Amino acid sequence: MSTHAKRERLLLADLLEAAGPDAPTLCEGWRTRDLAAHVVVRERRPDAAAGTLVPLLRDRLERVRAEFAEKPYEELIGLIRTGPPRMSPFTIKQVDEGANVVEFYVHAEDVRRAQPDWSPRELDPVFADALWSRLEKSARLLGRKVPVGLVLRRPNGQTVVAHRGTPVVTVSGEPGELTMYLFGRQGAAKVALEGDPAAVERLRETKQLGI
Repeated sequence: MSTHAKRERLLLADLLEAAGPDAPTLCEGWRTRDLAAHVVVRERRPDAAAGTLVPLLRDRLERVRAEFAEKPYEELIGLIRTGPPRMSPFTIKQVDEGANVVEFYVHAEDVRRAQPDWSPRELDPVFADALWSRLEKSARLLGRKVPVGLVLRRPNGQTVVAHRGTPVVTVSGEPGELTMYLFGRQGAAKVALEGDPAAVERLRETKQLGI
C-alpha cells in the first residue's frame, strides 16, 4: 500500500522532471535543479543536512547542495524517485511518513505554484486530515515569531493555535493551504485572514513564519 510520503515523493519527482532543470520555484533563489539537489542531500548526506538545524553547519550544507546541483538533472530525479539509501532511517515507514509527508507536499507545490497557470490541488480527505494532524503538532513552532495572536481554522471548524497573543488573526483555509501558509509560502496560499485590520496587516507583512 502506497503511503502519503511515497505518493508525494513520486509526484514531486514527476513535477521536477516535467518542469526541467531551470524552472522557477517558490524557494527564493532556487530553480528546480537547486530544489532537487536539496531533496537528495537531505536524504543522502545527513552530515551536511544537519545544517538545516545547526547554524554553524549551514555553509557546509550549502556547499554540498551546490555540488549536487551540478550533477546531471536526470540523476537527481532518479535519486529522488529511488528514495533514501538502505541504511537511512527514512526507509522506516513511520519515519518516512513523519518526516517527509509535509516536506514533499510543500516542495511539490513549490514547483506547481511557481507556474503562472497553477490552481490548488483537490486533496483527498484522508490526506487532508494527515496534513492537519501535522499542523496541530508543528503550528506553535512555525508560528512562534509572528507579532500577533494566530489561529488556524479549517472549513469543518477545527482550529489550532499557532501563536498565543492579542490581537488575534484567524487564518482560514483547507489543510493544504494552511500548510503552505505556515511554511512561509503566504503569497501562494489560498487562505482568508480575519481580525483587527491593523493586526491583519502586521501579519501580512511578517516574514517570521516557518522554520
